[in-house]
Order: sequence, then structure tokens, then C-alpha cells
Amino acid sequence: MPHGFTVRVRRKRVGTLGGSRVKYKKHKEAARAFVHAKLEFFNRHYGFSYHSVAIRNQRSRWGSCSKKGNLNFNYRLIELPEHLADAVIVHELCHLKEFNHSKAFWDLVGETIPDHKGRRKKLARVLVGSS
Repeated sequence: MPHGFTVRVRRKRVGTLGGSRVKYKKHKEAARAFVHAKLEFFNRHYGFSYHSVAIRNQRSRWGSCSKKGNLNFNYRLIELPEHLADAVIVHELCHLKEFNHSKAFWDLVGETIPDHKGRRKKLARVLVGSS
């Protein structure tokens, strides 16, 4: 191979979350309504303030939280069993107070999702199974 050339290898993604653009556009607003209702419900307990909520077609995450208080969720949450979607939403909501995965963070999650460990294991299996 000549000097200065780089070979890029594309690997097939295994267990990715992202869906087609058509499916995303079709379900985005339903996901937004679902997430907002769940945030309102769980935030009655926590009372956190957040900046914005975005519904995205993320490839590798169910949700995320920025230091600015922006919450992002995968539109495919609406395809999960409700108890697993609840775990994702509470997880990101709790990052507004604890921006880490410390014991304090998990104790906070456990206030409304006491079986969060089992739900996380099920979510991991869902991720591996989707492709």
C-alpha cells in the first residue's frame, strides 16, 4: 500500500437502535407525547427542571442528558414495553441532579424504579436483539 493512504473498513452495525427515516418521521410526534407525559408523571416526584426535550433517531442510545439540562430520547422508546421505557426516562431525568452513575444516582433512580437493575438487563437484551 502506498505511503499516506488510509483504508477504512465499514462494519455492519449489530444491535443498533436507529430506524428508517420514514418510520422516524411517522412515529416522532407520538413518541414526543409519550415522553412528555412520562416526564410530567415522574417529575411530580422529583421536581427537577429541564431545558428542552428532543426526540431523535439515535443509533446507539435510548436517551441522553446534557449538562445544559436538555433531555434527548430515541423515538423507538414507544416500541419498548412501558416498564422499560419508564426506566430510560427516569434514568435521564435523574441525570439532571446526578450527572454520573454513582450510588447517589442509582438511589435516586430507585426512588421511583426500585427494580432498575433488572430493567437495565432487559434493555441490554433488547439492544442486542434489535438489528
